[in-house]
Amino acid sequence: MLLKTPLHDFHVRHGGKMVDFAGWELPIMYKRALPGGGESGGIQDEHKQVRRSGGIFDVSHMGRVNLRGRHAARLLERLCTRRIRDMAQGQCRYSLVCNEAGGVRDDVIVSRLDDDEFLVVVNASNRQKILGHMAQVQQAGGLSLTIDDQTERTAMVAVQGPRVVEFVGKFSREIPGLKRYTFAVKNLLVVKLMVSRTGYTGEDGVEVILPASMVGLALKLILKDTDPSAPDALIAPAGLGARDTLRLEAGMPLYGHELGEETSALEAGLDFAVTLDKEPDDKGQRFIGAEALLRARDAGGPARRLVGLRLEGKRSARQGMRVLVGGAEAGLVTSGAPSPTLGHPIALAYLSRAHSAVGTGVEIDTGSAGAERLRGSVVALPFYKAPKPAPAAPTPAKA
Repeated sequence: MLLKTPLHDFHVRHGGKMVDFAGWELPIMYKRALPGGGESGGIQDEHKQVRRSGGIFDVSHMGRVNLRGRHAARLLERLCTRRIRDMAQGQCRYSLVCNEAGGVRDDVIVSRLDDDEFLVVVNASNRQKILGHMAQVQQAGGLSLTIDDQTERTAMVAVQGPRVVEFVGKFSREIPGLKRYTFAVKNLLVVKLMVSRTGYTGEDGVEVILPASMVGLALKLILKDTDPSAPDALIAPAGLGARDTLRLEAGMPLYGHELGEETSALEAGLDFAVTLDKEPDDKGQRFIGAEALLRARDAGGPARRLVGLRLEGKRSARQGMRVLVGGAEAGLVTSGAPSPTLGHPIALAYLSRAHSAVGTGVEIDTGSAGAERLRGSVVALPFYKAPKPAPAAPTPAKA
């Protein structure tokens, strides 16, 4: 039986087309009836809504794991490819969790709640794997901490778009002033919220974690002055389909596509998230996978790199299609879709280092007998970068 998030009734009420995603029933998109008949909505409309104004995503399927105790930081230093001990309270940090070979077990966001307390957000498909990995590392190191999976007791909502911070300013003076990758804990009447300035769309916005039992009340309060079904809505529901095309335009990797156990952490262009000079602990241990990654770096770096592809015509490339350079195979597509913002197909692919330079011409073998190959070229990432917002006038806060 599929798990249902605390927002399930909200999705059904707003016309969500529900699908199975990593064992959860979630909306791929929404359809809304028009007064004169027919329907509106769909992935492209939701994508454009987020780029134009703002969208609200249910991301409650993402794992939320609380680590608390005197060895919580030590466990995370062993697991994560970035430093943890130097994080300030109220700071979030994107990191990778690797296996011994330097492959990616998961990509995570770590938030420091207190000196000895952290929250780790993991991918839904990897939650049980990472929980097991944490327990093994804890036992092997004799570490004193509590690992508490809070996923099914809480909800998580992402509100993303250029007008979102303006919208949030109606409820809080503090949240609009948060820097990227920081968070604050706020009270909305009787509801305690953790609000972080993070997201997965390339737009500004926030992600909110709150008790599952209070999400209905919180949504009513947040959306009481806006009609999410209106064509010109400030904030409207968006599903997994738009979330995927938005992150693709922003050049953000997705686990199971650009990241995986067989993908080296150095291949994905996430160098900022891999601190190879991270100090070993008092037992001389670095983060898991560090030795393999150091060997790869010292041998000249990875043999392939993640690149962006701009394609000609209207057809999109799909995961697993071969990328050819000069008629010879040079790599594989990991993600591809039409770009609603740019108006042409885009793709992410791993290409051999020799063919990864911007401007390199490529062809995509679609795998269909007799079908014409797709043509394109390597372009810089991200495909799309949100313009910096103009300074806004202060908004009186209600609370």
